[in-house]
Amino acid sequence: MATLRIKSDKILGNIRKLGRYLEGRDIHWTLVIKLLSGHRESLKRILGDPIISRLHSVADSRLSGLRTIKQLYPELVTMYIKPPPVKLADKVVRYADISLNTSFEAIAALNEAAGRQGRRHRIIVMIEMGELREGVIRENIYDFYEAVLGMEHIEIIGIGSNLGCMYGVEPTYDKLIQLCLYLQLLELKFNIRLQLVSGGSSITLPLLSRQKIPGGVNHFRIGETAFLGKSPLNSKRFRDLSTDTFEFLANVLELELKPNVPQGNIGEGNVGHTAEIDEDQEMHQYRAVLDFGIVDVNPDNITPKYGQAEFAGTTSDMTVYNVGDNKTRSGRSRLHEGGTMSFTPDYMGVARLMHSKFVEKRVV
Repeated sequence: MATLRIKSDKILGNIRKLGRYLEGRDIHWTLVIKLLSGHRESLKRILGDPIISRLHSVADSRLSGLRTIKQLYPELVTMYIKPPPVKLADKVVRYADISLNTSFEAIAALNEAAGRQGRRHRIIVMIEMGELREGVIRENIYDFYEAVLGMEHIEIIGIGSNLGCMYGVEPTYDKLIQLCLYLQLLELKFNIRLQLVSGGSSITLPLLSRQKIPGGVNHFRIGETAFLGKSPLNSKRFRDLSTDTFEFLANVLELELKPNVPQGNIGEGNVGHTAEIDEDQEMHQYRAVLDFGIVDVNPDNITPKYGQAEFAGTTSDMTVYNVGDNKTRSGRSRLHEGGTMSFTPDYMGVARLMHSKFVEKRVV
């Protein structure tokens, strides 16, 4: 079975460094752990560290992950980071102390569920700022807020926005200052005080380094940068964080010298995904057959650590790489049957590998 190595000490090192960096700028932050897909051993190792008690909260987009967190560490403040389904309101209130919301019907259901459970549920109202995913339309925000404000078991703790996740709309100073202005207008109109402007995420961190974040933004939701050390804004390492936090090891099932070009008639019945074939450059090289497939991870989301390796093709449960002459500079064989081939996965690669039940997860 292929294995994903989770380097928990390096991940915790990133969390500590981010914590010091954000605390020095008076910014609260939530660790988004949806990447771990509720994997119990990973959650125990990471969330059991004392540094987690300094965070504002821990977030997931799946209730099963939040349930596991509450089972392991009931004292942690949890956040559900997508609009709650109406029919799951009871579970959202049970496992999430805070949720991000855009639907009046969903908040009404949360209010009723919180009443039944004898709780007060906290929410952040998300505002549409151009990404066209979740968010209340800006011209409707006053009516929306007024309708929610009187709910007995709901506490509105702030407003927020999501940028960069679907279309890739980049956060800018202008967009974030608009978000801060909405907070001020809401506070003046309704004579209330809100705690948070949740306008930051991993994609926003480089702007913070360049002092391009309005002072009113005081809450970040961070996943990718904490776990992989990079910002999706530019795919570059953020400050001095570690990017060597996950390693994917696939077993070499077969290693043979074979031609690059298939032999025979090519029909339409194939179920695989292959690299483009240059039939004018027919040659022989070693091909490594590995024990993972497209159902486990897309090869586009993993990078071989062996520089000569080139993707050849993948099917549901096996993937093939061309590995040239398979020799080191000293002439020794680099890969061998029964050995492993190592990859560095990106964020989506880790997410898919964590989700696959056919990949072993090893916390180190």
